Amino acid sequence: MARRPKSFARVRELPLVGRAADWGMGSIATSKQTRAAGARIAGLKATQSICPYCAVGCGQVVYTRDGELVDIEGDPTSPISQGTLCPKGSASRQLVQQPGRITKVLYRAPRATEWEELELETAMDMIAERTIAAREKGWQDHDGVRVDRTLGFAHLGGATLDNEENYLIKKSFTAMGAVQIENQARI
Repeated sequence: MARRPKSFARVRELPLVGRAADWGMGSIATSKQTRAAGARIAGLKATQSICPYCAVGCGQVVYTRDGELVDIEGDPTSPISQGTLCPKGSASRQLVQQPGRITKVLYRAPRATEWEELELETAMDMIAERTIAAREKGWQDHDGVRVDRTLGFAHLGGATLDNEENYLIKKSFTAMGAVQIENQARI
């Protein structure tokens, strides 16, 4: 491996002057306090990951300390996003750490004005019963021949769900006979 000449190291230490200094480059761009503070991600475990949103597959670097999520940034080595993230990807840490995140099932009955908390099992049973009823009511026949599809319900999804959830929704709604399935995320 070729060694750099000593003169190269000295050139790098010289302060930038003129237009380069005006651009905020070189040692003038940071204060002594900033250099002493170090990087906010120093000492954290970095794990490469994929953004959970829209199925584009942008790369993320997830930083943790003792198993606790500390930060998420764009992965500069990703051939797809090259270190950039959309607003949703940039805020994906809030998926698990948002203090205002709703963690209970809330239900508002038809024509009711107040929300009530339900047990998860009760809510899931209500959803299943209503889906089956809508499916049966909207089942289609064509000239007396059953065509195995329903227009009784549809699904309109978005990129706020992750890739796996969108994939499962598409597969399960298709298996139930739905034909009206649209999603912002391309699956």
